[in-house]
Amino acid sequence: MATNHNLFTKKDVTVDLAKKPVLERSLSAFGLATMGIGAIVGAGIFITPGIIAGTYAGPAVILSFLLAAFVCALAALCYAEFASTIPLAGSAYTYAYAVFGELIAWILGWSLVSEYLFAVASVASSWSAYFQNLIGGFGVHLPEFLRHANGHGVDIIAIIICVLVTLLLLVGVRESTRINSIMVLVKIAVILLFIVVGAFFIKTNNYVPFIPKGFTDAAGVHHYGFAGIVAGAATAFYAYIGFDAVSTASEEVKNPKRNMPIGIIASLGVASVLYMALSAVLVGVVNYKDLSNPAHQGDPVAFALNMIHQNWIGGIVSLGAVVGMTTVLLVMTFGGTRLLFAISRDGLLPKSFHAISLKKKIPTGSTLIFGTLAALIGGVVPLQTIAELVNIGTLFAFALVSIGVIFLRNESQFKNIDAGFKVPFYPVVPILSFLMCVFLMLQLKAITWHVFVIWQAIGLVWYFLYGRTHSIVRHGGQEVK
Repeated sequence: MATNHNLFTKKDVTVDLAKKPVLERSLSAFGLATMGIGAIVGAGIFITPGIIAGTYAGPAVILSFLLAAFVCALAALCYAEFASTIPLAGSAYTYAYAVFGELIAWILGWSLVSEYLFAVASVASSWSAYFQNLIGGFGVHLPEFLRHANGHGVDIIAIIICVLVTLLLLVGVRESTRINSIMVLVKIAVILLFIVVGAFFIKTNNYVPFIPKGFTDAAGVHHYGFAGIVAGAATAFYAYIGFDAVSTASEEVKNPKRNMPIGIIASLGVASVLYMALSAVLVGVVNYKDLSNPAHQGDPVAFALNMIHQNWIGGIVSLGAVVGMTTVLLVMTFGGTRLLFAISRDGLLPKSFHAISLKKKIPTGSTLIFGTLAALIGGVVPLQTIAELVNIGTLFAFALVSIGVIFLRNESQFKNIDAGFKVPFYPVVPILSFLMCVFLMLQLKAITWHVFVIWQAIGLVWYFLYGRTHSIVRHGGQEVK
């Protein structure tokens, strides 16, 4: 069997598109939108606005979220064209394989593995911390060695929640999506409750000055001013990564050419409005200088409710926070499992990653492996530094997908495929999206880049030792024994 030695061999996705789907097409546009909102609007909506307002942008935190949403909207349009043209599992990884070739696809896929894996593990750790505080209020305390992943013990609650989410996904996509939709509606209701109640206690003088005078501290961090707004946008970007998870579901969507663009764009639109509205109310109720106090940044919404003597809402907001974290865990785990499934199906990971349940038509292999890895990392490894990979991996993916639209339009294998959606104002939107994503990547901390390079080095070692020799595309479509 002849082997193609070109590292940039492109995958002919028209072959996979012509095959009968091995995964069940059960998702609607509404299900996709709630998946995206579930991943984008997590517990961070109750925390991130306070950090950005107090540390970076002041009352202009609204502009930070608007800038991040604008960049994501550009990328979302590019994702929508790819998703409607190539409705296959794997998201940006699959798109890159078709237009850039195998090596770039692997580098991008490996970046996305870190995004999903560490996002799930870090959220599981946060879920655990909140749950332990909750039961602590009833006098229930776990043994010290089961409470934290600090090198001297394990975070048993983080492990348990990862296992439970994995089991839920193994039940089936239709069932887990239905549960996710219910939790998303509860979460939105809680956020709207805070916005409506808080709006009655806004003090307009808290918005003055809207963009405080800027300065840069000794560590090179930009506070306030336009530079602070941009730095805040780079931080806010973490909040918007969920629509990438939506695009991983392409192979399980009914009428993907229509429903994928709707799901991607609708989820981003709803989430953006919620983030900006909550931020506007928060900085109207609490002066941004008070939010600069680290003691108030851990839970700025609770601090705001305490200031206006509306503590009764605190318990409801706490419910929204835990529901929010649960939906993030569910959707990001779903996205990670479909990514591993797609990479394994191409031979770049062992075939155990794409084992399918014939009854449920879900990738049981990647679901079990991803869930196990996330549980181990969340339960054993402190993630303060490694979680930084989530931002840079996502921006890297968005940048490649954006510029990839230009290659997609000129790729011969897609000339006869009727895309359900086309990026408007082509090629301005893809190029602008690419440049903005690169710009935001450059705003991230140096340590983030160091960890990113180390992660990529590990991935390249795996590719050249295993992936290159087992690639199905490089071996003429035949599985390597």
